[in-house]
Amino acid sequence: MPRKIHLHGVPLQDGTYRKGCEMGPSALRTAQLAETLVSLGHSVADKGNIAPGPLPELTHPNPAVHSLPIIAAWTESIQATAAATPADVFPIFMGGDHSISAGSVSGMALAPSDKPLFVLWLDAHPDFHLLSTTESGNLHGTPVAYFTGQPGFEGYFPPLPRAVDPTRVCMIGLRSVDGAERTGLKAAGITTHDMRRVDETGMAALLSPFLAKVKEAGGRLHVSLDVDFLDPAIAPAVGTTVPGGATFREAHLIMEMLHDSGLVTSLDLVELNPFLDERGKTANLLVDLVASLMGRTVLDRPTRSHK
Repeated sequence: MPRKIHLHGVPLQDGTYRKGCEMGPSALRTAQLAETLVSLGHSVADKGNIAPGPLPELTHPNPAVHSLPIIAAWTESIQATAAATPADVFPIFMGGDHSISAGSVSGMALAPSDKPLFVLWLDAHPDFHLLSTTESGNLHGTPVAYFTGQPGFEGYFPPLPRAVDPTRVCMIGLRSVDGAERTGLKAAGITTHDMRRVDETGMAALLSPFLAKVKEAGGRLHVSLDVDFLDPAIAPAVGTTVPGGATFREAHLIMEMLHDSGLVTSLDLVELNPFLDERGKTANLLVDLVASLMGRTVLDRPTRSHK
């Protein structure tokens, strides 16, 4: 069915030391994300780019943590935008590094709906560090811990009126997990599937039970897609490449299954760094994946040339 889609650019790159993610929204626009969605029968409104508010004065005892004031300001602005999403609108948050999800997911949890929010996290990393446990200090490694209400964010990130229940989060594609995150994930009860599990059972066998859980609960589903979920051979435009990611067909299968489920109500596209891309290869792939999520089938997909 046709959807009313709002595109929100989030040119945020402060969650990491690597520069370039602020160009992600522009790359997705250049790759004709809006035009592709319109061609599938959806109505699309590009709402422009979100901007951070005033920077608070913040410091943290963990000396590794950097860019805390700007990330807190971004999170507040993104959260407010997401929370104001009308019930009949499908928002797509175009990042930006993965710290945008601290605001997009927490905001969608506050959006007007009587349906519980579930999250599908497609990423090589769980991004489940606390402010006190991160060794790199890169805050794109903390959003899941924040929006699931883990301790230590009070007084630093915006207040969290409605945390996402960790048992309603499913991660697929993990292959780089720190020790502190491994302990925290197990304690929180988050469903985690690493790439070995994908190899052993296949994507469909892992995703189907989670979709059934969302459907049984009458829930709505937010999908957060990190470029490094994909194998760097097909998606090189990311500063956190980890070999052994999802293949072209595995990624499209997930999107096609998500479309068939009819459960997805919001989407993040994150960590796209056009500075590292090969003539738009990764941006075009992300647009193709979104098209599969929004109803385009394999036989309808146009052939692209990167010569």
